[in-house]
Amino acid sequence: QVQLVESGGGLVQAGGSLRLSCAASGLTFRWYAMGWFRQAPGKEREFAASITQNAGYTLYADSVKGRFTISRDNAKNTVYLQMNSLKPEDTAVYYCAAALKIQELERPRSYDYWGQGTQVTVSS
Repeated sequence: QVQLVESGGGLVQAGGSLRLSCAASGLTFRWYAMGWFRQAPGKEREFAASITQNAGYTLYADSVKGRFTISRDNAKNTVYLQMNSLKPEDTAVYYCAAALKIQELERPRSYDYWGQGTQVTVSS
């Protein structure tokens, strides 16, 4: 049974930082590209960042570029999202996802497995 478990969310003031983690089990982690998405209340789920299997290529949404960094540790079956200079508009539930194929990683439909999400709230 595949499980993706996010952690590290919480409440932070604008300008602060958080580091999200996503621990994967039940799959061969190194075979999967990983992505982070977020969903704010009343809005559609949107892409934040993705990373290929060997971490050779990363992709970021324009809204987070330069502030967020995605990384992975294949030995620990974990993907991370370092979030700096947080803004109130970053408030959302953050989800990690795993994709076996490297195609259109900015689209939710490209992913095979999803975590349950972790709440990030940025106060002004």
